[in-house]
Amino acid sequence: MRVIPAIDFNAIDWTYFVDAIEAGHRLSRAQLDDSFLGPSEATLLSRAAYISELGYLVKSATVLSDNAQRGLPTVQTVAAYFDAQTGTPMALLDGASLTNIKTAADSVCGARALANPKPKVLFSIGAGTVARHSIAAYLAMFPSIQSVRVFSRSQATARDCLACFKSADVAFERVQSIEDGCRGADIICSSTMATEPVLLSQWVEPGTHIDLVGAFKANMREADDELMARARVFVDSRDTTIGHIGELIAPIQSGAINPEDVQGDLYELLGQPYERTPSEVTVFKNGGGAHLDLMIAKAMIDQAV
Repeated sequence: MRVIPAIDFNAIDWTYFVDAIEAGHRLSRAQLDDSFLGPSEATLLSRAAYISELGYLVKSATVLSDNAQRGLPTVQTVAAYFDAQTGTPMALLDGASLTNIKTAADSVCGARALANPKPKVLFSIGAGTVARHSIAAYLAMFPSIQSVRVFSRSQATARDCLACFKSADVAFERVQSIEDGCRGADIICSSTMATEPVLLSQWVEPGTHIDLVGAFKANMREADDELMARARVFVDSRDTTIGHIGELIAPIQSGAINPEDVQGDLYELLGQPYERTPSEVTVFKNGGGAHLDLMIAKAMIDQAV
C-alpha cells in the first residue's frame, strides 16, 4: 500500500487538479455518507464516498478549535483509498494536502462556471491555509487577476499569507475591513470559521461572484440572508449542502430562500454551461464532499505513480 505524502505548496499543478474535479463530474454520481462525533468545539468528521469508476475513499478529520493555543493545527486528517474492482486498500494520503487541494480546486471549478471569465480583483476573507491555497488556485486559473486583497483579524496570519506570494506578479494588499475589500471585487472568497454572517449583501457590488468556503456544519455560515436571497445560488453538491450546512439551513429556515432556489450543482453546471448577466451576483457554496476528495485522491495517486 502506498503512502502519498503532502505536496509542496509551490509545486501544486492546479490545472491538473481542477481538470480532475471536472472529469470526475462526468462519471457516475457518487454515493456519499458523513458522520460527526464529539462536541462542537472538538469534532471528528468522517466522510466516505464511492464512485464506480474511481473506487472508495474514507477521510477522517478532527477539528479542535483550541489547538491553535497548543501550537497544533485546528484540523488534522488522514484519508484511505480503496480499489474500485477489488476493494483492496491501495493508499494512505496526507489528509491536509488532500483537503487543501480539493477545497481550492472545487472553488475554482465553481468560479470558472459562474464568475466573470476575466476577473481583475480577488478578495479573500481569511488568510489561513485554506485561503492561501484558494488564492494560489485562483491566480493559476485566472491569469487576468491583477490585484488580491486579504482581510484577516490576525496581523501575523495576514503577513504570512502575503509572504507566500511575494514572487507573484500581482498587487497584494491587506485591507482593514471586509466592507473595504468588497468594493470593486470581481470574486470574493470567504474561508472563515464563522457561525454568524461576516459578509453582508449591502457591501457586495453587482456582478460579483461569491465563493463561500468556510461553513461545513449546521451552525456555521458566512453570508447574510439578504445576500443569499439576492444572489443566484449554486452548490458543489446538493447532497452534501442542502439540509447539512448552516449557509443554506439558516436562510431556508428564515424564509429568505427555498431549497428550490438552489439553481444547480457541479454535476449540472459542468454539463450545461451557465450564462450569467453582467450585473447579477452569483454564490457558490463549497461543501467539500468526500466525492471531491476521492477525485483528487485518485489524481494524487496517479501523479505519484
